[in-house]
Amino acid sequence: MLTHLHVKNLALIREAEIDFTEGLNILTGETGAGKSIVIGSVSLALGGRVAKDMVRPGADYGLAELVFLVNRKKQREKLLELGITPEDDTVIISRKILEGRSINKINGETVTLSQLKEAAALLIDIHGQHEHQSLLQKKKHLEILDEFAKEGLEPVKEKLAAAYREWKDLKKTLSEAQMDEESRLREISLLEFETDEIEKAELTEGEDEELERRYRRMTNGRRLLEAAGNAYALTGYEEETGAGTAVGRAVRELQSVLSLEDEELSALASQLSDVDGLLNDFNRELSDYLTSLEFDEREFAETEERLNQLNYLKSRYGHTIGEILAYQQKQQERLAALQDYDRYLQELEERLGQAERELGELCERASEIRKRFAEVLCGKIREHLQDLNFLNVEFEMSFEELPEYTAQGRDSAEFLISTNPGEPLRPLMKIASGGELSRIMLAIKTVLADRDEIDAVIFDEIDVGISGRTAQKVSEKMMLIGRTRQVICITHLAQIAAMADSHYRIEKTVEDGGTRTQIRRLDERESVEELARILGGAEITDAVLQNAGEMRTLAQEKKQSAAARS
Repeated sequence: MLTHLHVKNLALIREAEIDFTEGLNILTGETGAGKSIVIGSVSLALGGRVAKDMVRPGADYGLAELVFLVNRKKQREKLLELGITPEDDTVIISRKILEGRSINKINGETVTLSQLKEAAALLIDIHGQHEHQSLLQKKKHLEILDEFAKEGLEPVKEKLAAAYREWKDLKKTLSEAQMDEESRLREISLLEFETDEIEKAELTEGEDEELERRYRRMTNGRRLLEAAGNAYALTGYEEETGAGTAVGRAVRELQSVLSLEDEELSALASQLSDVDGLLNDFNRELSDYLTSLEFDEREFAETEERLNQLNYLKSRYGHTIGEILAYQQKQQERLAALQDYDRYLQELEERLGQAERELGELCERASEIRKRFAEVLCGKIREHLQDLNFLNVEFEMSFEELPEYTAQGRDSAEFLISTNPGEPLRPLMKIASGGELSRIMLAIKTVLADRDEIDAVIFDEIDVGISGRTAQKVSEKMMLIGRTRQVICITHLAQIAAMADSHYRIEKTVEDGGTRTQIRRLDERESVEELARILGGAEITDAVLQNAGEMRTLAQEKKQSAAARS
């Protein structure tokens, strides 16, 4: 749901903020007040084209910022797949327009324009006369059908996607396996050499780490031996100058006078005796260490040679011994397959054939389900289109089989429509009127009201060319969508505006010699007055106000009645 719009320095808007609500949000205003600027700002923030005169004259930059509340599980999951994590269930999209460039951000992190558009497609739909609409994209038609048929189709689509991945992997494996006899023998020779080379090395996991530790120790052995030997001599008991010899003499000196029973000296003699014992233990352990450091030239050469062999194998087959052994296993399997090549190919072809048969069956099942649901979907859309002043409408879905399998199956589907008797059914993209296209999308959105994962939809100029009963039906359908989705709609018709859950007025004012566009939310009294302006034009009489009040009351009663029935 779009909860907040912040616009700064765009066209006639110096700075404006709008807090949108759940349900049906209606924007009205006099012609030229800047209603298109509001929708243009939203479109701009979502990655739309930047017009040359979009930034206000004299401003350094223009800014459009949207705040979305994400509370649908699948919507959140798809955003996470794009690397976007809603913070407190909120996603903030902003676009700052500078001279010749734009800065696009999602939750404060700079993103590319394509990333911004990809995220926006999950959050909101914009449908207006001059917008690039998803309904014009043929692939969107299959998505709409699949969403409608989800309950019956989803289990088959999951199996189909898995079967497609398996088929594609087998097809790739078989393609890579195809070779002539010379190539096969050449590869066998290489595989035999590689597996034999690794086999002869008799590798052991962790061997390289132990060898490197020993090699470092042997390389540093001379220096260690020299330092430890000097320490042993300085602290030993064998030389007259050794610390052990001196401490021993000192101990004997003090012990010779212990019979004189001097308590203070006796304590000092005890401490020195402890020092003598510790020094003796240290000297013995240092002697053992010196013995372990004995340098063996032959062992050093063998260690160095083994390390060189391991490093050579790592340079060819893997960074670790584990990777080398895994490579060996893989090559052995490949070697076995090539040595019994005909059987290997036959098994691959049989597996591929079986996978293709299973994939084909799942594609047929998916197609059957789609065609069955397509009849129901098109029938429902046709009914809503008739309510929306398409009196003689025909609406169907055509199917074609794709030349290749896809993870979605082999169906290519497209909506076809005829709005006048005797006219052939044509693709939606060939409809000239943007108003017609908006009402078609309204009909589709009404049918999918409880199924579509996109939480917010904007309708711009949906009331082009309609009035009276058709306008009333349009308002009722938007009310119906607004019960499960957020709807934002710009309208010129009082019948639609009367149904608003939140009503906003877009006004143009003159301040300091300049023109500004402002937007504000209306209270109930102001909403009735705005309805009266739409109904009465320049002169708003008491009768017009009364009529507007009755229209507003009836619209609210209809909403309450619809809510009670549900």
